Amino acid sequence: QVQLVESGGGSVQAGGSLRLSCAASRYIFTSRSMGWFRQAPGKEREGVAEMYPGGARTYITDSVKGRFTISQDSAKNTLYLQMNNLKPGDTAIYYCAARTGESRYPPFVGFGYWGQGTQVTVFS
Repeated sequence: QVQLVESGGGSVQAGGSLRLSCAASRYIFTSRSMGWFRQAPGKEREGVAEMYPGGARTYITDSVKGRFTISQDSAKNTLYLQMNNLKPGDTAIYYCAARTGESRYPPFVGFGYWGQGTQVTVFS
């Protein structure tokens, strides 16, 4: 059973920062692309950032480029999402996810393993 355990959400004032963490099994961490998605109330879930195994390549959605960074710590099998200069429009439930297969393209497609989600609220 694949488990993705997220942490790090919370409430922050606009302009502030948060870092989300996602712990995964070693097998998933080293063999599957992993990423972050978010879903705001009344909106569809959208891909935010994706990283290939080993960090060889990353994708960041346009709306957060320059503010969000995806990274990983291979010693801890942990994926991170550093979110800076947060805006109220970033308010959503954020999910860590991993692809079910070894395909890596297109971005944000093929994700079948999901964490429980963590709430991020940005107030003005």
